[in-house]
Amino acid sequence: MDSPTINWSLIGAAALITGAGSLLLSVILLLLTYRSLKKIAVPPQADFFTTLRHVPISLVLILDLLDLALDFFAAPVGWIILGQLGLESLRGVTVIESLIPGTQFLPTLTAAWILARLGVRLPDPRTYQIREQ
Repeated sequence: MDSPTINWSLIGAAALITGAGSLLLSVILLLLTYRSLKKIAVPPQADFFTTLRHVPISLVLILDLLDLALDFFAAPVGWIILGQLGLESLRGVTVIESLIPGTQFLPTLTAAWILARLGVRLPDPRTYQIREQ
């Protein structure tokens, strides 16, 4: 019995179409929502989850679509977008998530946004104190 062969050209075409579609959709969504995203008022020194509670779903969808389309190249693009919007508290998690291999297909920021909207609260690591022995 013959083993099934893998059609690499079909897999490559599907990956290319997925990436191009995700990139196009993220750019369109960013263009449509940029003005409203610039008006987001986040409290000073807000942590990751507090910031997520203040941003609309469109922003996390844009970042997740960029991550899907650009893989690890999404890290600098997301860094620039979040800097332009004044949302620096989201930068670190976005960059780390973009650089972890295999997470591009998981909408992790969208899931975090949903958790933040459900009221999940994690301790702010900035409040931890190192105890000396």
